[in-house]
Amino acid sequence: MKKLLFFALCATVLVPAVQANTISESQRKYIKKYEKQKTIPTPEEMLINTDKEPDLCCGFTPLFNGKDLTGWTPRGGKSTFEVVDGAIKGSCVKGSPSTYLCTDKSDFKDFIFTCEMKWLVDGNSGVMLRAIAAPGGKQGFENIKGPQAEMEGFKPNTGSLRGWSGGIYGQGYGGWEYPLWLEAHSEVRKQLKKDDWNRLTVKAEGDTIKTWLNGVPAAHWKTTEYMQGFFGLQVHAGHQGTILWRNLKVKEL
Repeated sequence: MKKLLFFALCATVLVPAVQANTISESQRKYIKKYEKQKTIPTPEEMLINTDKEPDLCCGFTPLFNGKDLTGWTPRGGKSTFEVVDGAIKGSCVKGSPSTYLCTDKSDFKDFIFTCEMKWLVDGNSGVMLRAIAAPGGKQGFENIKGPQAEMEGFKPNTGSLRGWSGGIYGQGYGGWEYPLWLEAHSEVRKQLKKDDWNRLTVKAEGDTIKTWLNGVPAAHWKTTEYMQGFFGLQVHAGHQGTILWRNLKVKEL
């Protein structure tokens, strides 16, 4: 009740002093859409990532060999993955549930992960972190569950106009854990580049997960669930979507 009351007030009252934990005026339209999700945070309880992106030069292990999908397995649907010109290409199959190309290694705990992503055909995507697989998915497939670093694409209703790429979505279990709708997120909401590569970086250490999009701080979220699991590259269910990934690497902490 307290959470719903806050969002109702937030939608109708202008806050005179702009502060980091204030919902941006351009983002207020999304309050009603998401206020009933059980995982949605209230603005005042959201932590702000002010850290510089971790150094990505040394101590990393490649997750992709640039030649084939050794070490990776598609799960959760029937969209397709292949290697094209040294990158992983994920293509949406219409009618399929969301599909994830998952690392066979499934005990990642504390790490710095980074990759680059590019859209050939617009479509929702993201990277699963510390993910697990459970029965009960759509069309008889596994349900891939866990935090997801969202990479939205550019559809006007959910992509570039909203600007939540780099936020954290609770895939398969609840909804948005860390939407990028605060004044503090104004900079990162502008960072996703169309027709170009975008760098996603994630640091998970203990109960804290932080993200960066093209070097700009995005999410700062704490959880005591999903403390170990695999990485998964998402091709979201829908009518279209073709996404490329490259330079996937991880440093375990």
